Amino acid sequence: MATPPEQGMLSIDDLARHVEEGAIDTILVMFTDLYGRFMGKRFDAEYFVKDIAAHGTHACNYLLTVDMEMEPVPGYRFANWERGYGDFHLVPDLSTLRVASWLDRSALVICDVEDETTQQLVAVAPRTLLRHQIERAQSMGYTVMGASELEYFVFRDTYRDAYQKGYVGLEPAGYYIEDYHMLQGTREEAYHGAVRRHLKASGIPVETSKGEWGAGQHELNVRYADILTMADRHAIYKQCLKEVADQMEMSVTFMAKYAADGAGSSCHIHLSLWRGNENAFTGATEVGPLHASNEFRWFLGGWLQHLPDVMVFYAPTINSYKRYQAGSWAPTRIAWSHDNRTAGFRVVGQGSGLRIESRVPGADCNPYLAYAAALASGLDGIVHEIEPPPIFDGDVYAAQHLPRVPGTLREATDRFAASDFARRTFGDETVEHFTHFFRVEQAAFDRAVTDWERRRYFERI
Repeated sequence: MATPPEQGMLSIDDLARHVEEGAIDTILVMFTDLYGRFMGKRFDAEYFVKDIAAHGTHACNYLLTVDMEMEPVPGYRFANWERGYGDFHLVPDLSTLRVASWLDRSALVICDVEDETTQQLVAVAPRTLLRHQIERAQSMGYTVMGASELEYFVFRDTYRDAYQKGYVGLEPAGYYIEDYHMLQGTREEAYHGAVRRHLKASGIPVETSKGEWGAGQHELNVRYADILTMADRHAIYKQCLKEVADQMEMSVTFMAKYAADGAGSSCHIHLSLWRGNENAFTGATEVGPLHASNEFRWFLGGWLQHLPDVMVFYAPTINSYKRYQAGSWAPTRIAWSHDNRTAGFRVVGQGSGLRIESRVPGADCNPYLAYAAALASGLDGIVHEIEPPPIFDGDVYAAQHLPRVPGTLREATDRFAASDFARRTFGDETVEHFTHFFRVEQAAFDRAVTDWERRRYFERI
């Protein structure tokens, strides 16, 4: 029996009917850049139905080489001034077509990025990296299921006001730690109720929202799905929460570490492999206190072993690495445990719900890159039968003998650039492209003069 589509999802015939009735007149045609930001165009809905749905559209290929300020960055082979910054082809994935309930009379669709000449997927596009790993999993007989748990801070300042204040002295929506706190959650329910309803009406089923460990910090969880659908949901979720906050004259940040003296914001990702209707992680082999399959054991082993090589895909910014502090609920060392929140890898669930949760990625990750890195690492573990280290029982923060997660973007980028695993998995072109991207981000920070420097050195040096 076929699973009915989620509320808000549209077929092209559904869309045509809504357009004819005047309920939808605008279609957002989008893809994510390397940072995970949606880029694209708004189309007249009637024109989209008649032409763009079948034939796609074009965008400037510089969008996969720009920095955070949207400046063209030299040094990329993929697109540069010498090659004239041409176009690539945006191909709508109509399985992602849905109502954008928080926008007036609008729908959206996510695109794959193709080369104009070869019609092949562009290797360095984030969604391409994930697609290639999904194809690899399918060739091994697996379907991959995933879920993202995203945390974020909500502020009573508008984005414009926050910008004008230099992002200093902002007012959090809450004023004390509100982890699971129902009273403080009620005070912020006007916002969170709105985003829950909008996500559900836009094809993203919501499970729960709750206060988190920081003042004004929250988490909203959506239903797990196949890994590509989950990455799409993750990207749309962030867009929805930002735009609804904007409409309500508030702001929300997915920075991994908003304030030095506050909690960080994570993106815990959950993965399991399925073969047909059976969770391939279940089995009779003893793995610590668990009974699981060899695939579970090897997938976990590969994910752990390769984490330093692809850390940049979990922690892509300078700010990402400020989150990894002992006693902060963010992991500092590479270990796995059973239902232990001090570990970077926490095994949870049982039976068909058995899965691996990685607590390493931050809320600032690009979901397509994070999932591609995780899946590639786990599949390599299965192929090479990589054994995980012994399960750790206790406080991982106190375990000084365990290997640390990379501590800076510079360290993680150097490890990625030199990684044989990354090159054989993603290809030299992709490794070189993203190495340049992360080094440009590092260089931008190295040139910056910060408030910390002024406070420390202005008078006393």
